[in-house]
Amino acid sequence: MRVIFAGTPEFAAQALAAILAAGHHVPLVLTQPDRPAGRGMKLQPSAVKQLALAHNLPVFQPDRLKDPTTHDPIRTAQADVMVVAAYGLILPQAVLDMPR
Repeated sequence: MRVIFAGTPEFAAQALAAILAAGHHVPLVLTQPDRPAGRGMKLQPSAVKQLALAHNLPVFQPDRLKDPTTHDPIRTAQADVMVVAAYGLILPQAVLDMPR
């Protein structure tokens, strides 16, 4: 099954790990943009992005999803389902309707 995954914190990374362990194909991972953290306020990737990159999965980090021009990567992923776990943005109905 082709699964788009949307999530950001460690909790969500555990869900993504379970999806990968189950053998599902993940054509796209959505996560929040990197944020400043720590004493130096350096940009830090989310736990989900770190896991996705470790598995060579494509990562998409939009600031917002209200603009239809940001929907192209989701549409072209041609997923069967989308799993959302603690993503952090409201997903527009158009995005929710994209998976089969």
